[in-house]
Amino acid sequence: MQRPGYFDLGRSAVKKYLGADGPSSSSRSRSEDKIFEDVLRQLDPKELEKQGVDLQALALSLPPPDMKPQAPPNKPLCDRCHFLLHNHTGESIYHPSIESIHDTLLESPYKYNHVYHVLDAADFPMSLLPKISQLLDTMPLRSKNRRSRAGRFYRGQKTEISFIITRADLLAPTKPQVDTLFPYLREVLREALGRFGGSIRLGNLRAVSAKRSWWTKELKEDIWKRGGGGWMLGKANVGKSQLFEAVFPKGRMNWDPSKHQITVDMEAKAMEKVASPVKQDIQDDARPDRTSPVPDDYLDEYSLLPPAPQETQYPEMPLVSDLPGTTASPIRVPFGNGRGELIDLPGLERTGLEHHVRKEHRLSLLMQSRIVPEQMILKQGQSLLIGGFIRITPREPAPIMLTYAFTPIEPHVCRTDKAISIQNQTGEINVENIALLGTGDKTELAGSYELKWDVTKQRTGPLTRKSAIDLDVERLPYRVLSTDILIEGVGWVEIVAQVRTKDLFVPKEPLPMTETSMDTEPKALSAMERLEALGESENKMRLPLPSATEQQGEGEPNWPIVDVYSPEGKFISCRKPMNGWMLNKPRVTAASRRSRPRKSMKGAKKLEKKLRHEREA
Repeated sequence: MQRPGYFDLGRSAVKKYLGADGPSSSSRSRSEDKIFEDVLRQLDPKELEKQGVDLQALALSLPPPDMKPQAPPNKPLCDRCHFLLHNHTGESIYHPSIESIHDTLLESPYKYNHVYHVLDAADFPMSLLPKISQLLDTMPLRSKNRRSRAGRFYRGQKTEISFIITRADLLAPTKPQVDTLFPYLREVLREALGRFGGSIRLGNLRAVSAKRSWWTKELKEDIWKRGGGGWMLGKANVGKSQLFEAVFPKGRMNWDPSKHQITVDMEAKAMEKVASPVKQDIQDDARPDRTSPVPDDYLDEYSLLPPAPQETQYPEMPLVSDLPGTTASPIRVPFGNGRGELIDLPGLERTGLEHHVRKEHRLSLLMQSRIVPEQMILKQGQSLLIGGFIRITPREPAPIMLTYAFTPIEPHVCRTDKAISIQNQTGEINVENIALLGTGDKTELAGSYELKWDVTKQRTGPLTRKSAIDLDVERLPYRVLSTDILIEGVGWVEIVAQVRTKDLFVPKEPLPMTETSMDTEPKALSAMERLEALGESENKMRLPLPSATEQQGEGEPNWPIVDVYSPEGKFISCRKPMNGWMLNKPRVTAASRRSRPRKSMKGAKKLEKKLRHEREA
């Protein structure tokens, strides 16, 4: 049984904790020593000295009176957590809904709360909650209006929200490079938020990395300064538990606020009897004593929020695992001797893509480190396979495309007919397909995505660089277009194509001719009028070509299109390109730089043989 909270009584750790492991050798020796110590304490020291017994040697065997008692053994992990930690196996829990998360937030015992919406950098912004507007009713974002308030009270509580992009080390190799991406991340998030995204400030966006400690110290200090309830919210397997451990303010129980600062009660008055401990000996009229556990009389069996545990300096952190759905219920960890607590919420269902993949390959779907992709070329009649079961096919007629797969599963380029047979699991080609048997029958079109973002300036190099030629993009006879195809929970594929400007923009259709009556005759032009009309037509022919922006207004551009096929036609989206290849190019070293190839000796040997035959003749 690997259900959450189940303990197998046959495990040695459980037996040891319950004291049912039987008398061990150490416990037997300790019991014998205890009998010997009790006998020595009952004897008279003077009588022992008369009989020649050395009391100093006997005193060494007696334990000192001020010896501290041994700490109780640590609580063992349940069977599910044990297998997750040591064997990396286990079944995912039932993921909660956004409605249940909303109800859990309303049960907060604190008056001031802050929700940290954790987003994954690997498929950003697909990990954004789909019904975030329901949560934003109780925690509205601040608009661009200078008179807008930072927040409001709802049912006696004030709740604010921040967006945290975790695992930012997957985007670029260094911290300054990730910081330069911040305007791009804000713009993409603004588009993902929908119709109200353009009217909010988004000054509450952060990009952090718990693995490399990028911006985690600053986030930890923000959590400490805010106090109250801090909630880690997000989809499954976005890195909430790992971020929780990195930003939790440990070892601050001895904190004592200044006597001169203004203090505010952090608890909500309406909920204090249900979900908060009893206030005992309030020393500074601001911080109740929350170090003691909640009495059983104040526990609500219908509450979605479990009781807060006893506070310690260095508490146990939530279990971190690659398996999605590790956190089974809200985990409350208080800090600061009643200043506040950090709560790790269970993750909402992120994707069902893992259910279409064989068990031995499910862990390979998670991007655990930064990917340095290989540049792969897609020609006409070719397709790109990701893991053998996701296919990206350019729509004909298509230009030559460059693809960069930022995914932990292997990409493969082949002919489209071969790619279809591999994806449908009907061919005998030696290319691995990690999907379950029968997934090919469920393959559907996930969407057709246009390469509609212009990256000519970033991709052209010295032609448009200010320090070099500094050409205007409008003067170039081509455009470089790109898009990022997102695979939920896995990564993204960057696609780039170069298109001629005259092929990209559709010429303006001629205006329909107006109907003329049969009675009207064509107006006779004089010789002077005919010469003026001829001059105007020649001048029109000599005019420069319209710019790309003018052409764009005349007609819809012929964007290159790629069709993406996936299981059930799901788990795929697109975003504005990040130009990840420009940030993650492989380093060119002396060892990796190819030397000039050796000249073939085949022709030289033929010439030498021919000359030898001529000399012999």
